[in-house]
Amino acid sequence: MNLAVSETIDTTQFDEYGLLKDAQTWSEQLAQVIASDIGIGTLTDTHWRIIHTLREHYARFDAPPAMHRVCQDAGIKRKLVNELFGYCLNAWRVAGLPNPGEEATSYLSNM
Repeated sequence: MNLAVSETIDTTQFDEYGLLKDAQTWSEQLAQVIASDIGIGTLTDTHWRIIHTLREHYARFDAPPAMHRVCQDAGIKRKLVNELFGYCLNAWRVAGLPNPGEEATSYLSNM
């Protein structure tokens, strides 16, 4: 699945799944542009809790967290991630994290 990026995003920053190639290039402004581009709209405080929890876990372990763990750490119910982001891969995209690998990308796409 390709991310349909807007003209305000440098498409060379993203892989074929719409994931940032380099997590260091992420910013909150870029997150909002990505969210708008994939149809999420304006990010709320709850979106940001999930995004920051994903980024903190990735920075600490250099691996994708289980979404139930993200929800537990962010203090939200699991189904809320899908309500806010559509599915987990969109949360990963907006959080600006790089491709976690084929198996994890498939897992995140189906949740």
